[in-house]
Amino acid sequence: MANAKQLLTRITTTSAGWSALALRVPIGIIFAAHGAQKLFGWFGGYGLQGTGAWMDSIGLAPGVLMAFLAGSAEFFGGLALVLGLLTRPAAAALAFAMLIAIFSVHFQNGLFMSNNGYEFGLALLAASVSLLFSGAGKASIDALISRKV
Repeated sequence: MANAKQLLTRITTTSAGWSALALRVPIGIIFAAHGAQKLFGWFGGYGLQGTGAWMDSIGLAPGVLMAFLAGSAEFFGGLALVLGLLTRPAAAALAFAMLIAIFSVHFQNGLFMSNNGYEFGLALLAASVSLLFSGAGKASIDALISRKV
């Protein structure tokens, strides 16, 4: 039990201030929206079947499973960032998802978004890594949890 408490304390403790809040909320909204496109077809997305077929076509097979994993990481990880709940594990999953997106889809197109490049994915990766290091900061569920543990 002590080890679980220690782990929870390490994951949720943060000395970050308001800057982490200013980063995690908009980044969380962006991730959640992109995940909703993949999972549910919201916001003009293709849903699991459409996204899965596309993932199969680029070699990420089985496509529906990969769409589910990517969509879940983005949707639920994004919601976790907005709430500041288990921010570090969510940020780690999101950073991993962005590395896969950058190198499997965008890298060969160069930096710029106008060519379907990796600049947007790189910005999301950087924000995720920043939150992985800093934690949730102020006004977060993590801050409440770390005070009670």
